Amino acid sequence: MPEDERPPAAGDLTDLARRGAALGADHRLTVLGSGRVEVLGRMPWSSNATFLVTCQLDGAVVPAIYKPERGERPLWDFPAGIHRREVAAYALSELLGLGIVPETLTRFDAPMGAGSLQRMVPADFAEHYFTILEDPAHHDRLRVLAAFDVVANNADRKGGHVLLDVDGSVWAIDNGLSFHEEPKLRTVVWEFAGDPLPEQVVGPLRTLADGEPERFDALAELLDPPELDALRRRARRLLAAGRLPGPDGRRHHYPWPLV
Repeated sequence: MPEDERPPAAGDLTDLARRGAALGADHRLTVLGSGRVEVLGRMPWSSNATFLVTCQLDGAVVPAIYKPERGERPLWDFPAGIHRREVAAYALSELLGLGIVPETLTRFDAPMGAGSLQRMVPADFAEHYFTILEDPAHHDRLRVLAAFDVVANNADRKGGHVLLDVDGSVWAIDNGLSFHEEPKLRTVVWEFAGDPLPEQVVGPLRTLADGEPERFDALAELLDPPELDALRRRARRLLAAGRLPGPDGRRHHYPWPLV
């Protein structure tokens, strides 16, 4: 990779991310939404054009992952606009009160045009789902993630899309292949199949399933009506089951690669 396309070293990335995480959530959103966007380099091993950037506003700096729409590769089984689904995943996480997706929004004035900006998590990048799973202290949070992915219909929950930050919190990133109206759940998070739904998600799921449509304006701006209807149907089915589902033997239910 050419030198000018290389992101900073891992230690530098974590330092940058810590600076952003030290700000309050509202402050981070303001900087992401209004700050000057500077591209630091292209992220390696990404199937779509993905860039590490900083957003700077009045001395505050928030590092972010920028996914421009024009850098998306067409997919035969998914509609265009993957960046919108990244933003929709954050909107759903907030609507459900889960706080499991880092702050994510759309910027139309970014260097390569419209795309999603997601706050970069100050994570230990040697950790991923399979290593995080080894610590039972994280299992409740991973059950929440499992429920979130069922409702979002995440078609690509690889192990490397689950991060553990420097404070021990679990985060879900790379949520762009979500919200298809057809069943497409592909995930590595199957260890909790059959477990009761986490109490933390039951009430919010009822609101999603039965609430007034105007409560979902943020999602309605990002998803097509059939996708939003399918989202609410998945919430109803999950509530009716009362348990986290297991793999569907009629479909491919693991992503590839696993990490």
